[in-house]
Amino acid sequence: MNPELTEKDYQNFREFIYRKSGINHHEGKKELLKARLMKYLRHSGFRSIGEYYNYLVKHDDTGQECVNLLDTVSTNLTYFFREPKHFQFLNEAAFPDLEKRLHGKPKKRITLWSAGCSSGEEPYSLAMTCLEKPWTLEGPEVHILATDISTKMLGKASEGVYPEDRLESVSYEVKRRYFQRGLGRWKGYYRAKPVLRQLIRFGRLNLVDPFPENEGFDIIFCRNVMIYFDKPTQERIVQKFHHALNEKGYLFIGHSESLTGVNHSFKYIQPSVYKK
Repeated sequence: MNPELTEKDYQNFREFIYRKSGINHHEGKKELLKARLMKYLRHSGFRSIGEYYNYLVKHDDTGQECVNLLDTVSTNLTYFFREPKHFQFLNEAAFPDLEKRLHGKPKKRITLWSAGCSSGEEPYSLAMTCLEKPWTLEGPEVHILATDISTKMLGKASEGVYPEDRLESVSYEVKRRYFQRGLGRWKGYYRAKPVLRQLIRFGRLNLVDPFPENEGFDIIFCRNVMIYFDKPTQERIVQKFHHALNEKGYLFIGHSESLTGVNHSFKYIQPSVYKK
């Protein structure tokens, strides 16, 4: 197999990935992209990067190989209750605000979206946060949509099985309520209980594609995802998030991200938190 990634190959893949997903690989990411492509090609049957690119462009009639490519190049780093100030804000501000707006309504329902859910820690953290609020026992239905571009990560997320060290940020009591300890060959692992999994619907979604129709959200988490997009793509996605949110809904982005320089209609609440 030819391991060479020529400058032409690199530019071809950069443009293809950007066109299909909006992910922007800048010049400093050549070696990272090469390493991920070579790791995939060793098991795929393609003899060279050039042959693989030719197949993607001319012969990938089903689009499955494009999905495989995006699985290969996407970054998936996350953990439970990542950026804890966001969950503190949910409890102290967003949920009380929602509670007031739900008061007196015959059908109480809150909808959350984890956009870029990776291996599932974020939507399960959202589910635990919702279930820990006493008002969820008074009637509101909780619906969480969890989406990602990576089918591999979605498979892991829907299984809800994690090694013990991945739950270090989850307290003993919360872990006991919402996870089952593995036995036998599953010793050292925990699986999310049905009480969590039944709240979450997993599905593949490319953020540059159309968003779910007829589904308004109260809260959207899209954290540490938009850093991979250029400003025009960020602007289009943020505008779509604004449209997808219910009135006075909240958008959470990563603490390392900002909407500075992005044209949007959100009200700034605090760093990385915006309101429609």
